[in-house]
Amino acid sequence: MAKSESKQYIYIVQSSKETTKCKIGKTNDLERRLKEYNNMTGKSKETVYQYLFTCEVKDMAKVENDLKEKYSALREEKSKEIYFYNSVLFKHYVTFIQTHTLFVKEIFIKTVEKKEIVKVVKKTTPSLLERGLTPKDVLQKAQKIDNDEFYTRYEDVEKELSMYDKSIWNNKVVFCNCDDAVDDEEKDTSAFALYFLQNFKELALKKLICTHYSGPVDLFNQGAKGYIFTKDGFHEIGKKEYPKNYTGSFDDPLSLKILKEETDIVCTNPPFSRAIDYWETIIDSGKCFLIISNITNVVTKAYIPYFKNNKVWAGYNRIDYFLNPKRQLVDASGHWYTNIPIKNRPKYKHLKIVPLKEIPEKHKKYDDSKILLVDNDYIPNDYKKPFAVSARPLLNGLLEKGYKIIAKNESYIAVVNGKEKFRRVLVQKI
Repeated sequence: MAKSESKQYIYIVQSSKETTKCKIGKTNDLERRLKEYNNMTGKSKETVYQYLFTCEVKDMAKVENDLKEKYSALREEKSKEIYFYNSVLFKHYVTFIQTHTLFVKEIFIKTVEKKEIVKVVKKTTPSLLERGLTPKDVLQKAQKIDNDEFYTRYEDVEKELSMYDKSIWNNKVVFCNCDDAVDDEEKDTSAFALYFLQNFKELALKKLICTHYSGPVDLFNQGAKGYIFTKDGFHEIGKKEYPKNYTGSFDDPLSLKILKEETDIVCTNPPFSRAIDYWETIIDSGKCFLIISNITNVVTKAYIPYFKNNKVWAGYNRIDYFLNPKRQLVDASGHWYTNIPIKNRPKYKHLKIVPLKEIPEKHKKYDDSKILLVDNDYIPNDYKKPFAVSARPLLNGLLEKGYKIIAKNESYIAVVNGKEKFRRVLVQKI
C-alpha cells in the first residue's frame, strides 16, 4: 500500500522578545517545527516562540512563494522568512492566506505558555461609593481638571461605527485629532486609530490622519513629542511626522489646518475638560463628525444651542465604561454625538408618545412654576404648552419626532415644593 501524503501547513510564529517581527513559513509537522524554534541554540530561556496563526494548505511551497511576492517590501532582506509585524499587518497576512485558492482550513495548536507569578496586592483605592461619588460625578469633575486620563474601549468604537452605512466613509479622509496614537503594539494604539487601520479597506477610506498629544500625561507611551500619523491609501503602511513645535492638540495651528483643508470626517473622544472648546471648533468647521462626550451635554447650557439649531444630535449608543491608565474598567457617563444622519434609530422604541391623560401620575407632575415635568420617556402628544424633559428622551431621538427645544440657550432647573431638581430642558410640540 502506498504511503499517504503528509499534510502541508503554513504558519505565523513570533518570539516573545521580538514583537515587531514575525516568521511566516511552511512545514509538514507543526508541533515539531514549534519545538525546533523553542530549542534553537543560543536562544535564551526567557524567549518563547508562539504560533499566531496556523493552517492547512494544498501546496505550502506555492502559498509561501505567493506570500513572499505579495509582501516583499515587508520582509527583512537577511532572512526572507522574517516579516514586519503589527496588528494591522498581521490581519493582512492572515486574510491573504485564508483567501488563497490553496487554503484548506485553519488549524489550532496548543502552544507553550510562559508562566507568570502574580503578586496579590490588597486593594487600597476606595470605590466610588466609598468616596461618595457617582459615575456622573467623575466625568463632570473632568470638566474642571487639566488631565483626562480615560481610554475609549475598542468595542465601543466598533459598536457605534458599525451602525452607519459604510458608504459614508467611501473615499473620505478621516481625522482622529485627540491623542489618537498609533503604535506597533495594540495597547499603545488609540481604539479609534486601530479601528480605522483594521477596517481601512472595508470602509474604502482615502486617508487616515491621527495625532499624538504631547501633554503632561503620556497615555499611549509615545514620548513627549507631538506627531502626525498618516496612512494615505490602503497599500501604504503609514508614517509618522514630528513637525517642529507641534503639540498634537486639536487646536494647534497645524491640527486646525488639517481639519480645514484635508478632513472629511472627524472621529475621536475629545478631552472632557476641554469639551466646550472642542465642540465649538469642530462644529464651526462644518465637517462631519462622530465624537464622544458627556451624556448630560444635551441639557447643559453650553451645548443646548447646538441641539436646538440642529447642528448636532445623539449618536446610537451611550458609553458606560472607559479604561483608566492601568487598563481597568471605570464607570462612565458618556454618549456618542454626531451630525451624520441617523436612520431608523433603534431607541425610538423607548419613547412613549401618548396623550397626557394616559401618562401615569407617578411620571408626570407640575413644578412650582406650573411647568409640566414628565419622566420615564413619557411624552404628551396633545400638550400645546412647553414642558420639561430630562436628557434621556433627547438622546432617544425626541427632536426627530416633531418636538423642538424652546429654551433660550438655558437648561431648566425645576423647583418642586421649594426644592431644586436635576437639570432638564424645555421642549414643545411643533
